[in-house]
Amino acid sequence: FVVIGDTRNRHDVHSEILGKLLEKNPRFIVNSGDLVRNGRAIKDWEAFFKVSNSLMRNTPYYPVLGNHEKDSPYYYDFFDLPNNEKYYYFTVGDALFIVLDSEGKEISEPSFISDENSDQFWEEAFKDYFVKQKKWLENVLNLNDDAGFIFIFQHKPLYSIMKSREKEAKQRRAFWGDIFSRHGVQVFFNGHDHHYHHAIDNNVHFITSAGGGAPLYNFDAIQPETIKYAKIEHFVNVEIKKEKAILHVIDINDNEMETIEIKRRNTK
Repeated sequence: FVVIGDTRNRHDVHSEILGKLLEKNPRFIVNSGDLVRNGRAIKDWEAFFKVSNSLMRNTPYYPVLGNHEKDSPYYYDFFDLPNNEKYYYFTVGDALFIVLDSEGKEISEPSFISDENSDQFWEEAFKDYFVKQKKWLENVLNLNDDAGFIFIFQHKPLYSIMKSREKEAKQRRAFWGDIFSRHGVQVFFNGHDHHYHHAIDNNVHFITSAGGGAPLYNFDAIQPETIKYAKIEHFVNVEIKKEKAILHVIDINDNEMETIEIKRRNTK
């Protein structure tokens, strides 16, 4: 499968990335959020599907809610997703794929913009919606404890290398606690920060893949957990083999920026 993120509004870049990832013949695609610039503008969806329609005719496409989707009715009209369509899971073979919602129920976009609004956001975010989602996640992980591989997707990062977003990322980590390491989650994918970033904490790989078409961002807050980072458009091609998964991080120039091997979970 392939992971791409933050496709948004540079449609020429988005189209070029799709052309390259199609060469990998993925079984399905996950978009880590911010598919479009403004989820409530139909013209943005028309532009998105103009680029993506040929791929989506033949390849399953799983979206993650981003802040730019703005919880738009269009999102739910265009995608038919499991559960409540905001957070859901599916399995392929013995691999478990869980999509989480970092945006929250009816939380407006300004709550996410700056550090000064961060406390207000988290006062809202700790309400029933996120608590309910966390309980749901715990239940899904318990029910699928025999999975050979566990991949989680969420739009906003738990590790950010941007000073302006570092505080919120830390607060997200505090909210989720040890749930990922405790359940043996191997990879946590996110978007939002428009570059590539790979961090490892408690044997969980945290990967920001947000180079699918949105304008790229600089980084100014490298974390102790950081392994690799790059400011370039890219996607991640994931091969699942019998005893391991191999993540190939490929940039827009067809260079393999990083190769990550993930061992199968010990489920005995």
